[in-house]
Amino acid sequence: MNRTKKLSALLTASALALSLAACSGGSAETPAPEGTAPAGSTAPNASGETYVVGICQLAPHNALDAATQGFKDALTTQFGDAVTFSEGNAGGDSNNCITIIDGFLAEDVDLILANATASLTAAASATDTVPILGTAVTNYGVALNLDSTEDGVLGGNISGTSDLAPLDQQAEMLQELFPAADYPNVGLLYCSAEPNSIFQVETIQGYLEEMGYTCAQYAFTDVNDLASVTQTACDSSDVIYIPTDNTAANNTETIANVVIPAGVPVVAGESGICSGCGVATLSIDYYELGEITGNMAARILTGEESVSEMAIAYDTTLTKLYNPANCEALGITVPEDYEPLA
Repeated sequence: MNRTKKLSALLTASALALSLAACSGGSAETPAPEGTAPAGSTAPNASGETYVVGICQLAPHNALDAATQGFKDALTTQFGDAVTFSEGNAGGDSNNCITIIDGFLAEDVDLILANATASLTAAASATDTVPILGTAVTNYGVALNLDSTEDGVLGGNISGTSDLAPLDQQAEMLQELFPAADYPNVGLLYCSAEPNSIFQVETIQGYLEEMGYTCAQYAFTDVNDLASVTQTACDSSDVIYIPTDNTAANNTETIANVVIPAGVPVVAGESGICSGCGVATLSIDYYELGEITGNMAARILTGEESVSEMAIAYDTTLTKLYNPANCEALGITVPEDYEPLA
């Protein structure tokens, strides 16, 4: 861990900043580059140790934001001001994740949170020594191109939490709301650049076809062809399923502008997508997922547990949610055990 050396450097930087402010006669600060936050200064905890944690988030949207906040809150509860965060948001561009991670390594951070798959793959490619925890990653084997994971333990310097809600239960929810007799054709809409989206679509397609649905996959490459592919899916589908897909989550308005006028309901893999363009979802709580990841990080930082021995963790709390506005617009009534999205 970075202890006396890092604390000394941080205190020196703080003193210099105060000196410059005094010379300028004001308290104005030079703004940090967009999407990043400096580590700042910390005070040591009772053991005299301080920690700097890098957080790379793929894009700004509700689910990923909630996971980041839960992670930070959990660590702050554990360490108070002995932990600081150096944050970078890639703005949906996976190439930016590489730059952000490289910056963390230059800062000599103690641990990296990789929020979403692209952040995880960038971190895994950049270092095999700094502990890495992923969150909002659906399947680590798929994301990291691994043949298998023994009991959910990846080994090496990587572990984390998965945002995968049981796909068989999501298929059952779709069947409950839109039975095959009335909605026989299901369109599976996803981004072809996201391997975890492909995994989800292929898995749930098997469940749905066993239930008697006819499924077709509609893959878009990025936001540029999202609207046109969504329209194609609407033209041939009675209902659309969208997995936990970061590109879709970042562009729900584009999807809504197609599916709502077309009168085609969307069942979503997570609440952020559902709130933008869906009618229902069986979703985990991304804030709780972040908290779980933060507690894992605390055990790593204190040496209580090694990242190489940590199994991938899950949020087991699942909630049936519905979007009141979109359900009303499409004339859909959900069962009483569904909760409205906030």
